[in-house]
Amino acid sequence: MGYFKDTLKGVGWMTALRGSTRLLAIVKIAILARLLTPSQFGVYGIALLVLGFLEVLTETGINILLIQEKDDTQSYLDSAWFVSIIRGILVSAVILLSIPAAVFFFHTPSVRPLLYIVAGVAFTRGFINPMEITFQKNLQFMKEFFLQGGLFIIDGLTAVIVGLATRSEISMVIGMLVAAVIEVILSFVIFKVRPRFSFDKEKFLKVLNKGKWITGAGIFSYAFQNIDNIIVGKFLGTAPLGFYQQAYSISTMPVSEVGKIFNKVTFPVYVRIGEDRKRLKAAFLKTLGVIVLLVATFGAVILIFPRPLILIFLGAGWLSIEPVLKVLAVFGVLKSVLNFGYSVFLALKMQKIVMLSELFGIIGMGIVIYPMVMKYGVLGAGYSTIIAFTCSLPVVIYGLKKVFK
Repeated sequence: MGYFKDTLKGVGWMTALRGSTRLLAIVKIAILARLLTPSQFGVYGIALLVLGFLEVLTETGINILLIQEKDDTQSYLDSAWFVSIIRGILVSAVILLSIPAAVFFFHTPSVRPLLYIVAGVAFTRGFINPMEITFQKNLQFMKEFFLQGGLFIIDGLTAVIVGLATRSEISMVIGMLVAAVIEVILSFVIFKVRPRFSFDKEKFLKVLNKGKWITGAGIFSYAFQNIDNIIVGKFLGTAPLGFYQQAYSISTMPVSEVGKIFNKVTFPVYVRIGEDRKRLKAAFLKTLGVIVLLVATFGAVILIFPRPLILIFLGAGWLSIEPVLKVLAVFGVLKSVLNFGYSVFLALKMQKIVMLSELFGIIGMGIVIYPMVMKYGVLGAGYSTIIAFTCSLPVVIYGLKKVFK
């Protein structure tokens, strides 16, 4: 059975989804950047750092497993929901316990109320019906578009409305919480197959065993993506962190979105054709060519027109991010191409390669990030991301050679 037409449809719908949600995100940030200060964005960034770290620390890889197991979704449904709920409870509890440490580490008492709400977000997300993953698994990307697009609109509207009313960074996490509550409700309204809270030891252990490499990859990926934020926030303060995070967002968003779209669509397709390596290689190379063309185009636009982009999306008060914006645009192009190999590794249950790639990247960044930031400020953080990429690349090349020989 050919999947080329399904892939094209999937790419079309996921492009529409990611494009529309990113456009809404840009509009949201454009509005909030004129209501809030860079320091307030930095406080919000700290709250996301805490949430992101704990979520990847407890990542079970259950969604990856449900796709890899092909037709075995419902037999894992109860166990998947059980694991998800326990994970949500654990993450929310640890966030609450870690609030004093986060306030002390970043010297930012104003992050406290945000972390209370972020704990609620983690708790709520644990109750989402795992059947949601069947949209991606069955290549039903049109339904994915309407579900996730609607949730993003709810998040954005809530954040803007609360932001206009309060002029507080808390508006952004309230948007996250409202969207999480709505997603739980919709996941049980849309899907008639519903999980029960029951424990199956055999399936639970299988999830943990298969998910260990996903957990490791998630931890290293988080460190890869956030150690620069942590160092900037710790040693330079919340205002430079706010500047750096928005530069990162503008520069990497267009190119990373292209990679995410193709990864999400090709992963379930590669699962289905993975046993035919010749066919898999042809599909991979064809798609890789398209990705390189697209991300290089977006990256060139950012490199050529950084100042107009800053003025349009953030305003004149953010023009100081122009130098680091250019550096991060180069990183975004390189990392998007690198990450595309991950969909092949996950489809073939080679999670270990993904984890090792992220590990080598974080080792490279870990060596250079502190001296680079202390010497060059946020620009040094940008340079460190490219160094990290060069450390990850050999692992991905090795993995692809192993797959295609």
